[in-house]
Amino acid sequence: MTTEDARLLLRHTLATVAYRGRKAVSDAPADFAEFHVAATSRTPGQILAHISDLFDWALSLADGQHRWQDSTPLPWEQEVARFFEGLRKFDKRLASEAPLECLPERLFQGPVADALTHIGQIAMLRRLAGAPVRAENYFKADIAAGRVGPDQSRPRVEFG
Repeated sequence: MTTEDARLLLRHTLATVAYRGRKAVSDAPADFAEFHVAATSRTPGQILAHISDLFDWALSLADGQHRWQDSTPLPWEQEVARFFEGLRKFDKRLASEAPLECLPERLFQGPVADALTHIGQIAMLRRLAGAPVRAENYFKADIAAGRVGPDQSRPRVEFG
């Protein structure tokens, strides 16, 4: 696989994160950001802030730095906007001509894969909070590199 192929696959993965993330965070109940399943578990708001931090970190890694921060969660809608802005910035960096200062495989195995895990946690917490995310056949979903914004949803693909 060439570096360009790896970048395109990473960009498609970011679009997948955006698609699944959009489903997990959209139309959440008003108090969902503070939902707790246990005293020591993270809230959805804390998880979403961590995902946003992951994409800030990914961007710094792509630029040859290693900048990590643990952010205090913003109000839900602001954190949702921060999540999509982080995806947009990282996708723009991957789409640019600038060389990556780390291996694309490392970007996938670190921040990107971690974000997918946490999107799944938010979806699970939605179900536990009584507001489940509607199931769909993701294999048939209209996902494409570059579609990482909050308003780029496509028609749902039902099972079948």
